[in-house]
Amino acid sequence: MADNFGKALARITPVQRAISLGSGGERRQPTAREKAAIIVRLMLAEGGSIPVASLPEHMQASLTEQIGLMRLVDRNTLAQVVEEFMTELEEVGLSFPGGIDGALTMMDGHISPNAASRLRRLAGAAGKGDPWERLMVLPAERILPVLEAESVEVAAVMLSKLPVPKAAELLGRLPGDKARRVAYAVSLTGQVDPETVRRIGQSLASQLDAQPARAFDAGPVERVGAILNVSTAATRDDVLTGLDAEDSDFAEQVRKAIFTFAHIPTRIMPRDIPKIVRMVEATMLVTAFTAAQAHPKQAATVEFFLANMSQRMAQTIREDMAARGKVKEKDAEEAMTTVVNTIRQLEGAGEIVMNRDED
Repeated sequence: MADNFGKALARITPVQRAISLGSGGERRQPTAREKAAIIVRLMLAEGGSIPVASLPEHMQASLTEQIGLMRLVDRNTLAQVVEEFMTELEEVGLSFPGGIDGALTMMDGHISPNAASRLRRLAGAAGKGDPWERLMVLPAERILPVLEAESVEVAAVMLSKLPVPKAAELLGRLPGDKARRVAYAVSLTGQVDPETVRRIGQSLASQLDAQPARAFDAGPVERVGAILNVSTAATRDDVLTGLDAEDSDFAEQVRKAIFTFAHIPTRIMPRDIPKIVRMVEATMLVTAFTAAQAHPKQAATVEFFLANMSQRMAQTIREDMAARGKVKEKDAEEAMTTVVNTIRQLEGAGEIVMNRDED
C-alpha cells in the first residue's frame, strides 16, 4: 500500500512553478504540485505515515517548498483533490520496486550471481540508489574483510551506519588495538556530511561487488572439517597428519572445526543430553557407548551421557552395554557418527547450542 501511495503521489507531482491557493482570494483549479502538497498535508494532519522519502530528492524538495507557499484550501477543493488521488491510487494495478537495488532484491535467486554483481557495479558507477541499504543487510562475514582493510576513519563511518547488533559483532572481531581506535574514531564522525557518507558507502559497495562470486557457501576450513567429521578415525588422523606437514596453521583451524564423539563433554551443555538421547535409537547408543568405553579419550563422553540422563535409563543402558560384548570397528564408527550427526541436526534446527569457548 505504501509503495502504491508513493507512485500515485509521484504521478501528480511534476516539478513546476505554482501559485499558492488562498493568496489574493482567487479561486481556481489547483496544479498537480499543489494537489500533492494538499494530500501530504492532509495525511500529516491525520497522523498517517507518508513514504515521501521514496520519491527522488528533487521531488521531495519541490513538494516541501510548495507546502511552505500554500495557505488555505476550501473544503470543496480538498474533497475534489482527495477523490482524484484515491482514483489514481485505485488504478494502480502493479507496482515495481523502482531502482536497480530494488529490482535486484526482487530478482534474488532468479538471476545468476555474476549478472547481479555486474548490475550492482553499473548502478554504483552511475551513482544510483543508496549503497547503505544493501550494506546493512549483508552478513558480517562479507563485511569483515573490507572493514579490516579500510582505514580507521572509514571503519568508524561504516560501524556508525550499520545496525547496532551487527556493528557490535564486527567490532568484537577486529584486533584489539584497531577496535579501540575505531571506537574512538566513531566519536569524531559527528561532523561528517551526508554526501561523504554516501561516497564512502559507494566505495565499500564497489569493493564488495568486485569480489568474485563464491562457488561454496562455507569456507575451506568448514568444508574440510565437515568431511572429516563423518570420516573414520583412522582417515581423520591420517589427513590431519598430512595437513600438519603441508600447512600447520590450516591444520589447526580444521581441528577446531572438527566435532567428534570425544568433543561432546566440552561442547554440549548437560541439559541438552536428554534431547539427544531421545533422537538416537537405543541400540545405536549402546553400540557407541560400548565401543567408546574402551578408549580413554572417548570414555569420558560415555560417563557424560550417563550422568546427565535419568538414572533408570542410565542403568538400563549400562546393563545393555555389559550384554553387548565386543563391537566391530565399523559398527562403532557408524554408531558414533549417528550420535554426532544427530547433535549437528539439533544445532542446525536451533534445538541446542554448542559451546564454542574452546575455539
